[in-house]
Amino acid sequence: MGAEGSGREEMLELATEAFRARDFQLAADIYECQLRAIRAGQEDERDELRLKRAHCLALGGRLAESLEEYKLLSQQGILRPQHLEVLVERLAEAMRSSQGWTDGEQPARRLLSCLKCTGTLYEPVTLQCGHTYCRNCLEREREGTRAPSTHCKLCKDKLHASGTYRINVVLNSFLNKYFPAETRALTLRHEGNVLYKNKKPQAALEKYREANALAPKDHLLLSNRAQINASLRHFEDALHDGNAACNLQPTWSKGHLRKAQAFAGLQKMDQALKEYIICIALDSESKTAKLEAQKEKIDTTDIGVRKEWKTHTCGNLTNAVQMMSDNKDALKNSSTPLALTSPEQKNTQKRKCDLINDDKAEIIEGNSKCFRRARTQSPSRDHDTQSDLVDPLDLECSLCMRLLYEPITTPCGHTFCLKCIERCMDHSPKCPLCKEVLPEYQTLRKYSRTSLIEELIAHYLPEELAERKRVNDDEMAELSNLNKAVPIFICTMAYPNVPCPLHIFEPCYRLMIRRCMEFGNKQFGMCMSDPIKGFADYGCMLEVRSVELFSDGRSVVDTIGRRRFKVLHQSERDGYSTADIEYLEDEKMEGESYTELLRLHDAVYDQAYKWFSSLKQGLKTRILSHFGPMPRKDTDIQASPDGPGWCWWLLAVLPLENRAQLPFLAMTSLQDRLNGIRRVLLFMSRNCPR
Repeated sequence: MGAEGSGREEMLELATEAFRARDFQLAADIYECQLRAIRAGQEDERDELRLKRAHCLALGGRLAESLEEYKLLSQQGILRPQHLEVLVERLAEAMRSSQGWTDGEQPARRLLSCLKCTGTLYEPVTLQCGHTYCRNCLEREREGTRAPSTHCKLCKDKLHASGTYRINVVLNSFLNKYFPAETRALTLRHEGNVLYKNKKPQAALEKYREANALAPKDHLLLSNRAQINASLRHFEDALHDGNAACNLQPTWSKGHLRKAQAFAGLQKMDQALKEYIICIALDSESKTAKLEAQKEKIDTTDIGVRKEWKTHTCGNLTNAVQMMSDNKDALKNSSTPLALTSPEQKNTQKRKCDLINDDKAEIIEGNSKCFRRARTQSPSRDHDTQSDLVDPLDLECSLCMRLLYEPITTPCGHTFCLKCIERCMDHSPKCPLCKEVLPEYQTLRKYSRTSLIEELIAHYLPEELAERKRVNDDEMAELSNLNKAVPIFICTMAYPNVPCPLHIFEPCYRLMIRRCMEFGNKQFGMCMSDPIKGFADYGCMLEVRSVELFSDGRSVVDTIGRRRFKVLHQSERDGYSTADIEYLEDEKMEGESYTELLRLHDAVYDQAYKWFSSLKQGLKTRILSHFGPMPRKDTDIQASPDGPGWCWWLLAVLPLENRAQLPFLAMTSLQDRLNGIRRVLLFMSRNCPR
């Protein structure tokens, strides 16, 4: 006996290790061998081994065999609801696989539906991430969680728990104007919810009946009415509403939950269990469906008295598996050689399958057609209206008075074009309409477009949207032109290849820099001011390398000089200056002239290097930190249209007045520029202390 007991413990330990290694087949086989060795008087140990084997068979996909084990346990009166958790999950996975669903599959979304409740939007609130929900849905989720913040269901962006949710004015007006019946039905639905919460189900039912008459295709109305009917024990009416909700949204788990609860109320346990399994297959996080499926026909408080319920439970599970498994690859391997022991057992299994075959075929075929139809609706627009009835003025920006383009909804509920609200934030951190302070918009400069308004415009106003996009593209092309109407920053001298950091605080230049960044070229012109003309006739293009924004809207822009230009015509756009320009290029030298130019270049470079080296260390350090080291001599001094880079670096560090610097920028002769630099260096070496 000692050796036998020791051997059994070793085998059970081996089965445990196999289970941990997810080798469920080996674990089940070991438990089967140990079951055969159980002697009379060891019923408790036998039941424990049978339960473990049932779990292993279920996890290994051998559902038919696992059901036989669960059935035996149920008949012996030891099966509890929690014991069926593994089986229920595997049944749901099998159905999910056979139907081609994904866990958490979303129902076909209607154009104006809430992303949380899936019903038509009621008092729509647009979050900073750009997604829109019912206000009640957001408030209910906030009240139901202790966490400091929840998350957007679609993008997982954090939703702060503080503050008031403001209704999106544009969307709310659109719903009230073009969908008055649906809006009235939503109001009645929420009135009914309040009555139901106050334990007045009959009055709530009347509200829902009135709402359903106005919006007969609202699946959420039908689902909620099914719940009310079930609470009043009107299970036939609840089943009717649950069926209607599932027909409208076949992949909506809540609709199947309502059907299951109605079937359970009618004592139709097979159908109830099947609907619970469908619900779990669509949403594995449905705790209600899991608990109900596990305790179906098992009373945990009176398990010894109602044994006929235990037997029927496994019958329900068996039917559910058979209805899913016939002709389905997902359960193709559920039968094993152990199940094929005798002709009598084969005939018995065949008769069982024949009894449910017709019912199974009808259910599977109906479900498959229904779900395929749902997947082809992209998206459903049951409460659509004719596009030609929508007035473009209802989707117009109140700032530019044009169709909303890249719409942004502020926390106060007002919607503007992206570029319009950005320009407003350049001047003030307040909403242009209600004057509510929006400090986070000016600080973060992070805008997310309101996706639902974009979808509405694309659906109802496609021609107007195409025209609006064409006008916007034309404007962008005009603004990105680096020859015509080039933006001009009027400030100081800038030179090719020389850094030029800028502090931006004026609203007009905030707009100018933002446009330069958006268009991709990241360039604008820099000119000195002129008391008569406005700005000088010559300047240098600057390219933005980085922008650092501050909380008050100011920014530090790191730029570097590129090409020189001559101003042909001055103009203005949106508060900042622009100009038509032509780019300057040094004249090319050849032959003896080039040889002479090269000698001059080398002599002036040596002279400049000697002057810079003679400066005091403190001054040199400041120059190096601001402008960088002096560039080396170019291999080809005429390779760049602006000449050698060291010339411009030197002009930037030389202590010259602006009126003395500007002629160098206008020169197109490298020889003249070198001679001018030589004269300045000579003057500096004679008269200026170092």
